[in-house]
Amino acid sequence: MTKTGLFDLEKHFAFYGAYHSNPINIFIHMLFVWPILFTTLVLLYFTPSLFPLPQIGGNLVFNLGFIFTLVYSLFYIALDVKAGSLAAALCFLSWVGGSLLANHLGYSLAWKVVLAAQVFCWIGQFIGHGVFEKRAPALLDNLTQAFVMAPFFVLLEALQMFCGYEPYPGFHARVKAKIDSEIKEFRDKKQKKIS
Repeated sequence: MTKTGLFDLEKHFAFYGAYHSNPINIFIHMLFVWPILFTTLVLLYFTPSLFPLPQIGGNLVFNLGFIFTLVYSLFYIALDVKAGSLAAALCFLSWVGGSLLANHLGYSLAWKVVLAAQVFCWIGQFIGHGVFEKRAPALLDNLTQAFVMAPFFVLLEALQMFCGYEPYPGFHARVKAKIDSEIKEFRDKKQKKIS
């Protein structure tokens, strides 16, 4: 069953997929996207609590990291219940793990670790785009969608690659046709600029 508007998984996946069609670039993103999410949650651990509730287990705080995790998780489940539930579980594991790591490291060391990890992961992704994809990252055209969809995109890619998963029959064929069309349109525009 296809959805429309904000929950149109085909549209989101085709947009993101048009910027990630090279297998090496996809692999690079599979390696680096979730660590970017994880380290972001490490840093968000240090934001103030949003609710006057006690910490959970002494280390988990209802702060921006929790809200970020909750919003991403609910959005992924709304896009596809099965893969979205797995993505939500990974988001919450990242939140818990990031909170524990942040609490253990303390702010003065955590921000340095996060900075180093983020720089390393982002450089890897830009190399993937520049060297292998030969196309600017999606975040330059749609920042919000690129940041929100990236973790789910690489998870769906991995599920399809290793398990043959499709949110519904024909999903990958329909998305591939849209991706091919968007890539052709991009290349045609690029060629016109060169000419």
